Amino acid sequence: MFSAIVEAPFGAVGIRTDAGRVRELVYLPPHFGAKEALDPVAALAAQQVGQYLRDPDFRFSLPLLEAGSVFQRKVWEAIASIPRGTVRTYGQVAKHIGSAPRAVGQACGANWFPIIIPCHRVTAAGGLGGFSNHDDENGFHLGVKRWLLAHEGAGKGPWQQQSIFN
Repeated sequence: MFSAIVEAPFGAVGIRTDAGRVRELVYLPPHFGAKEALDPVAALAAQQVGQYLRDPDFRFSLPLLEAGSVFQRKVWEAIASIPRGTVRTYGQVAKHIGSAPRAVGQACGANWFPIIIPCHRVTAAGGLGGFSNHDDENGFHLGVKRWLLAHEGAGKGPWQQQSIFN
């Protein structure tokens, strides 16, 4: 199922590869253990995910499969330009690209490459918002979002409340 699994402070990151490219990254709960890479691209991705988990300033350089619609790629490009340690709201991203906040949220949820395309840096105007198509305030995925924002030094915000990883 996964070409590699990297253990993380919040659980793990599953890596899928296909045809010499990264096909998808997936946040996995803590019961998943590490898995050695099955191919060179998975090994490179695992190494880079590990570097990011140690250093939030690390910049990824991985071959990614083309994924998503034209609109989703436009949203992902805007998200990729958000500097580490800052957040933007769905509305701010929507205004920047000339769209609607709900459409931006849907594109964030459809992100095949979380961490690399840092959709965790996009929040709701009045709170954390959803993450990876999940919105359970005390659930695993929003806990991952809180951890990532704290790891990147995103400052004070609603994402620091009720973290399951404190």
